[in-house]
Amino acid sequence: MTANASTNAKIDASPSGMQEVEKRPKNGAEILIQALHDQGVDIVFGYPGGAVLHVYDAMYKNPIRHILTRHEQGAIHAAEGYARVSNKPGVVIATSGPGATNLVTGITDAMIDSIPLVIFTGQVATNVIGSDAFQEADIIGITTPITKHNYQVQDVNDIPRIVKEAFHIANTGRKGPVLIDLPKNISTAIFDETKANVPDEVYLPGYQPNYKPNYLQIQKAIQAISEAKKPVVLVGAGVLFADACDELVEFVEKYRLPVVTTLLGLGSIPGTHELNYGMAGMHGAVVANDAITKSDLIINIGSRFDDRLTGDTSRFAPEAKIIHIDIDPAEIGKNIRTDIPIVADAKEALKALLKNDFKAPDTAEWIDYLNKVREEYPFWYEADDKEVLPQQIIELIHKITNGDAIVTTDVGQHQMWAAQYYLQNHSHQWVTSGGLGTMGFGLPAAIGAQFAKPDKKVISILGDAGFQMTLQELALLKEFNLPVKVIIINNAALGMVRQWQELFYDGRYSQSLMPVQPDFVKLAESYGIKGYRIQTIDEAEKILTEAINSDEPVLVDCRVKQLENVYPMVPAGKALFEMVGVKKF
Repeated sequence: MTANASTNAKIDASPSGMQEVEKRPKNGAEILIQALHDQGVDIVFGYPGGAVLHVYDAMYKNPIRHILTRHEQGAIHAAEGYARVSNKPGVVIATSGPGATNLVTGITDAMIDSIPLVIFTGQVATNVIGSDAFQEADIIGITTPITKHNYQVQDVNDIPRIVKEAFHIANTGRKGPVLIDLPKNISTAIFDETKANVPDEVYLPGYQPNYKPNYLQIQKAIQAISEAKKPVVLVGAGVLFADACDELVEFVEKYRLPVVTTLLGLGSIPGTHELNYGMAGMHGAVVANDAITKSDLIINIGSRFDDRLTGDTSRFAPEAKIIHIDIDPAEIGKNIRTDIPIVADAKEALKALLKNDFKAPDTAEWIDYLNKVREEYPFWYEADDKEVLPQQIIELIHKITNGDAIVTTDVGQHQMWAAQYYLQNHSHQWVTSGGLGTMGFGLPAAIGAQFAKPDKKVISILGDAGFQMTLQELALLKEFNLPVKVIIINNAALGMVRQWQELFYDGRYSQSLMPVQPDFVKLAESYGIKGYRIQTIDEAEKILTEAINSDEPVLVDCRVKQLENVYPMVPAGKALFEMVGVKKF
């Protein structure tokens, strides 16, 4: 230790050992990293650049686990996957300008699907903001509509408070992304502890989420449930975010209420539960859509009634009274008229309903009817002797994993087949892009999920088109030996686009076929990852079993029938009872 250094540090002879404790003043970047430690952050996904070099230097000196993705979009989708299965905020860092703008798709995705993220972007120095400086972008203006809240730090002494507030906002109420923009000169400014104001508890007068349900509204809901003859519980992701799955199952079992879910609500009740009638909506189960259409009461818990669920809103559940439980008051009555609005956390609302012992509705005849429909109209496909069907691959994955894996998907046909054929029996194990429908989501989301749950098997079911948008993240599987299983449902097409063109554009496949692709097996091998290829159904189970049971990362290229369609389907603008591709058994 030099003489100069000795004036800035001392040796702490604590029982835990000799530790050097720096007493020199800290800059904004170092305070930021300390603030992350204070929030219990154990992993950050990011990509460095000029405007955040001081932050990365501080991270180097005060270690926090950082995962260097190969693109900023990979970083934010990985953070989404981490947040989705851990149910705590994912953290992302990117530099200014293009680094920040490359996050926009993921921020929007997280906003629509209520994923808690805290995002840090670098910014040019405050004295040149607005001058079109090198790598300057108005990320505050860009992200105002797609974040729950955003900040631009103007005073280094505000960093601890802002970081604490950001995590609070991201992970409370209706969860979502919060962005903090850090000008470069703020990251180098010296922090003055005497000027910092960090309250023990975050209190924001303009932000007070309501968790407890209104007593009178609960009483109205109880009366409506008691009087119903054909009730249906519609479950969205709000139940999962509130960790209310146990309460949900107790509630529906106690009162014998049939359940249908949204795409993002899968896993909130076991897929094999007798009262679970599956996913509703555009590619939902016939019985789920029939239940909604013929119901006299819908109890919506944590779903926003999006258009993929409702179809033609003017003909959605025409005979039903609507109870809508949601923590976000803006969602209630936005898309579907609501008779009994309950602004509350799903867990608290379910607790309130369970606390009141009320007369159960007589649903025996209704459930018998739904059981008959479920038996007569299952998901179906017609096996092809010459080609592998995507549905067969999903069924085999479910069989080999016993339905116990974390499953991430990209967006398109394979996503719907995974939702239909991979029954989710556990919460927080289904990771997909819902509201935004973001291609390129699946692989980085699987990486984040595997970091969050290192002991769980993670299966990433991808389309060949979406995979090619973020395939560079394969490098992370090798770098960290993440045992993610990448299963590509390869139909050499933009599958869902092609299906719509077949059904609604007279088979004019305008720019939806992809005849030239890389050799995905060789691609995997170029990253040092074992690759497999499936071309016949006879070899599929053996190859998938070997791949899925491997302790290492693997990629499986499944060559499937190009012209296979996802059925059933509610065409755009049609009602839920106007499904096509329905087959009675």
